[in-house]
Amino acid sequence: MSKNYAIILASGSGSRYGNELPKQFVKIAGKTILEHTIEIFENAPEIDNICVVITPEYRYVAENILLKNNYKKVVSLLNGGETRKDSSFIGISSIVEEDANVIIHDCARPFLSQRIIKDCVEALKNYDAIDVAIPTADTIIEVDEKNTIKNIPVRANLRRGQTPQCFKLSVIKKAHELSKNDKNFTDDCGLIVKYNLCDVYVVEGEIENIKITYPSDIYMADRLFQLKSSIYPQEENLANIEGKTIVVFGGTSGIGKCVCDLASKYNAKVFGCGSSTGCDITSYDNVAEFLKDVYAKTGKIDYIINSAGVLRMGKLIDRDINDIQNDININYVGSINVAKAAIPYLKETKGCLLLYASSSYTRGRALYSTYSSTKAGIVNLTQALAEELAMDEIRVNVINPERTATPMRLKAFGAEQKGSLLEPEKVAEASIKTLLSDLTGQVIDVRREQ
Repeated sequence: MSKNYAIILASGSGSRYGNELPKQFVKIAGKTILEHTIEIFENAPEIDNICVVITPEYRYVAENILLKNNYKKVVSLLNGGETRKDSSFIGISSIVEEDANVIIHDCARPFLSQRIIKDCVEALKNYDAIDVAIPTADTIIEVDEKNTIKNIPVRANLRRGQTPQCFKLSVIKKAHELSKNDKNFTDDCGLIVKYNLCDVYVVEGEIENIKITYPSDIYMADRLFQLKSSIYPQEENLANIEGKTIVVFGGTSGIGKCVCDLASKYNAKVFGCGSSTGCDITSYDNVAEFLKDVYAKTGKIDYIINSAGVLRMGKLIDRDINDIQNDININYVGSINVAKAAIPYLKETKGCLLLYASSSYTRGRALYSTYSSTKAGIVNLTQALAEELAMDEIRVNVINPERTATPMRLKAFGAEQKGSLLEPEKVAEASIKTLLSDLTGQVIDVRREQ
């Protein structure tokens, strides 16, 4: 069976991006664009090997990224050429298997989906060249040298090209050989068409598969990463929590109690606390003292969770300022206290910190302004800490459950239709599986239908 090679073109200078650092090394959501893109192919079961073509002047940066992440599929780190065409040819030429398939992708597209990769590899069974494109929502006009309209092509026949572009190795090699002296180059599929080597089949792309080109694109990409939630890792075995030491702030009620119960069932060493037990997370000293006591008893702490929170409604103008401050202290400052106090212990065990958001974090809700805004803050805190603590090998994630049947919600909303809410036990399962995973900096969606 033919091997599938992903060639990641990361050798651009980023001249249009307008930054001293090439865009492939700019960080979004706690990781460089290069890391995000490599991980897409690292996690794709269809991909056997990855070749990264890099800007020679920044090779040391790329090497450090590879060393830090220990990717299993990256087989070569190649110095790119002066042009995109040169870099593409360098990547293609590094592959020795004559019957290989190549999947050439721009590093600056870090939102490529697994579906597109799967469809491309499947299409290579019937075609020698594959492009990825989406329909254009805009009317395209062709202008002349006077900047007046020359032609308006039929929109139904037009597509906006993306990457990856995929080929049988022999076909794309021949295209590059024929075009050695050809300077009129846009992309690899363009060469196939120009020299009429074969049909190019088009796989449907996705609007989210954007290319980061200008500084303003970074803000859009950062927002997309914030909204792009991960489904919790189903494959993790709950039994692997056995013997681990877990501290759960907010562990006396709701989701936190369910986490304690489930972890105890699988023989973890569980220490739950809450305001009812005298541990006030709005006090850093209280949090630090509780962790110190647990460490004295066990000699290690593997995982630390903060699920404590309050949900109160009301217009900001109508609410007492002391109540508002209390909301902020519990829902946000409490997580900061837990995170700061947790670091020395998790650094020792290379453990995980787990926080909790809410489905309202993506958009502020009237009557719940302090709650939704503090939950948005938790997501940003998680992403920042994941980056700060990466070198210490501490993982930080945030669970984002949909409306959940907890005592806090019952108090705020009263009885709701049976079956309309997520069960807290499901959130607890997702929480423990996230602790056991190697994820970091992720928003983990938990939904009823999972």
